[in-house]
Amino acid sequence: MNSYGSLFEKEGRYVLTFERIYPFSPEEVFRYITEPEYFTQWYPFATGEMEFRVGGKLKFNDGEGTVYEAVITEFNPPHSFCFREIDDLLEMRLLETEEGSTLTFNHTFDDPEMAMYTAAGWHRCLDVLGQLIHGQPVEWKDNAPELREYYKVNL
Repeated sequence: MNSYGSLFEKEGRYVLTFERIYPFSPEEVFRYITEPEYFTQWYPFATGEMEFRVGGKLKFNDGEGTVYEAVITEFNPPHSFCFREIDDLLEMRLLETEEGSTLTFNHTFDDPEMAMYTAAGWHRCLDVLGQLIHGQPVEWKDNAPELREYYKVNL
């Protein structure tokens, strides 16, 4: 359940990739990835204002007065949910397996200096997503410093 992410370079940008395996169908998992009541619990700054269509908007609020929008670039339930958030690209793809489904989460960005912070953040968010999918209470573990250290050394 605690699988670490990896980083690679693609076309001059950096891509963080995480893979998580769930014993549930893509349809079941997709609900937790996209439905506002769940999305707002695991995705940072999400407001729950979401237009589910290509070109649709997602609204975010950083809690410090900055409100911004992302634009959905791909929406194919229950297989993909992708959007551009400012200059970054977020891709969530589900593949059906014999055991259930595999989620591949990619975040494409420009600044490699931010990789360890970004990786630690997504690792924690995906842990919470896993808790939601498994019907467990949401618990944000206080493990950000350890994760940053891991990713500093291993990315």
